[in-house]
Amino acid sequence: MKPVPIPVNPAHPVSLVGCGILRKEVDYLIRKNGWAVRPQYLDSALHNYLDRLSSQLDTALNAEEDRGRETVVFYGACHPLMERILDRHQTHRTQGQNCIVMLLGYERFMAELERGAYFLLEDWALTWEPMITQAFGNNLQVVREIFHGSHRRMVAIRTPCSGDFTAAAEAAARFVDLPLSWLDADLSHLEAVLAAALADRA
Repeated sequence: MKPVPIPVNPAHPVSLVGCGILRKEVDYLIRKNGWAVRPQYLDSALHNYLDRLSSQLDTALNAEEDRGRETVVFYGACHPLMERILDRHQTHRTQGQNCIVMLLGYERFMAELERGAYFLLEDWALTWEPMITQAFGNNLQVVREIFHGSHRRMVAIRTPCSGDFTAAAEAAARFVDLPLSWLDADLSHLEAVLAAALADRA
């Protein structure tokens, strides 16, 4: 996918409301391209709490609408009623099942998924144990059974914006007892996904 040029209108920036999991990457791409975009990020763990996700997304979109701003939603199909939420606010989202698909592209995502990957991004790695125990409880055996049921390995993804989260990724993999491997991803696919979504609002 090639990036779509976005007309720049600093007087009327688009509000991008979405998941904070790729905050550094999205901020970098906004700066790089000079997009007239005002980002607002929600907690990257909200996909574990559907009621909170819908409530906070609704609140954020309502606030932007009250200010008279056009919006784009940076989420995948992270809520079963996502399309209904978007329709209610007369907005649309970035295309892709989830943030990993948006970052890697569908083919690369599926190839890794078929090899049993659980994808780990920096933001999740840095908050891993409290995030997982809050969502699944403190019984380590149960947590590991959940992960082992559908995954054979943990794949930590590095982007050009990532810091060194090696120790955090290794600790996360040990916590769920999965072998760890690494994958480097550039931002070309994410850039194209964002550009396409923003082009519809420009």
